[in-house]
Amino acid sequence: MAHIVVLGAGIGGMPMAYEMQEKIRKGDRVTVISNSESFHFVPSNPWVAVNWRVRDDIAFPIRPYLERKGIDFISAGAKRVHPEKNQIELMNGETVNYDYLIIATGPKLAFDEVEGLGPNGHTHSICHVDHAVSAAKSWETFCKQPGSIVVGAVQGASCYGPAYEFAFIMDTDLRRRKIRDKVPMTFVTAEPYIGHLGLGGVGDSKGLLESALRERSINWICNAKVTKVDADKMYVTEVDEKGEVKKEHVLPHNFAMMLPAFKGVDAVFGIEGLANPRGFTIVDEHQRNPKYKNIYSVGVCIAIPPMGGTPVAVGVPKTGYMIESMVTATAHNIHSELTGNPPTDKATWNAVCLADFGDTGVAFVALPQIPPRNVDWFSSGKWVHLAKIAFEKYFIRKMKTGKSEPIYEKLILKAMGIDKLK
Repeated sequence: MAHIVVLGAGIGGMPMAYEMQEKIRKGDRVTVISNSESFHFVPSNPWVAVNWRVRDDIAFPIRPYLERKGIDFISAGAKRVHPEKNQIELMNGETVNYDYLIIATGPKLAFDEVEGLGPNGHTHSICHVDHAVSAAKSWETFCKQPGSIVVGAVQGASCYGPAYEFAFIMDTDLRRRKIRDKVPMTFVTAEPYIGHLGLGGVGDSKGLLESALRERSINWICNAKVTKVDADKMYVTEVDEKGEVKKEHVLPHNFAMMLPAFKGVDAVFGIEGLANPRGFTIVDEHQRNPKYKNIYSVGVCIAIPPMGGTPVAVGVPKTGYMIESMVTATAHNIHSELTGNPPTDKATWNAVCLADFGDTGVAFVALPQIPPRNVDWFSSGKWVHLAKIAFEKYFIRKMKTGKSEPIYEKLILKAMGIDKLK
């Protein structure tokens, strides 16, 4: 009988465990390994950072919900994967053997690649609930003595939506406090233009997002490399379309949030054939590693080549629907192998995203994610804000009940007149 191990218990790992548990044979077992006892809903972190949510609103203990479904849970954390031995070395010195491994760790946050970046430096982060809670404390202090804000994403980042979200959410919160007029804001991004999103733009994302920034008096700098962050200044090199220096900026800040570049986690970093030079897991069209064929991977930790032709390094995002699609394909493929058949399922790798702006928002659908596309749709309105709140409640409930059916995508697509993501 087979032992299937899911490494990671986040947005990808939890659904993966539930879907895999539904596909195993009698006698097979599923184990989840995480470095935390808690799950938190990452898309709500921007709300936590301005005190619209608290930790307990978006986080809950993992163990009781997995064990209720018959899934084993280990919270010691993985130190190293040993694919030649089919073993995982844990942080506590123990080892776990596996027949199939699904890597769903999410990324390592590469704050160290820019001097002064990150919660241990001089910028805040919304990548983890701990970071968001820390930012929320600083936010209250800032609002008592408002000043300049710098927000955005550094070179090599691959998740730009949350940076836009947080800029607009801060703007909304400041307006509600009636102190927006005291806060100059600058959006700094590695993207070649506003609304690129690591996807080459979606629909009229450029025009809509530029307009939204102008309406809220938020300045922006594109093609930006953040070279250093001090306690009160950020040093940014703006380059032209050829990658040559256009302007050097020294931006004062009293509050700053910059998304970092991502890397693969230490447990797989540097394993030849399993991870690329950045540590992301290499997968084929079936989510399976070409060298170690009993290892699959889903979510932000997989390797996807970036779009070429940008003056500053820009990564490709892995959105929620894309991850759900990877999860389902992986569960089906391992089930096929367990029953003596080759893997045949492929993830759609389409992008569906809701981005909240505090009182309004934007939504986009990119089919496929990288152009040219069959569907290239981008829209805005108050409905997006409401939909994001509904999605938060839906997804957290889904993770507590163990229901793996991705209903929200079907509802969104139905509302837009799209039958299915194929």
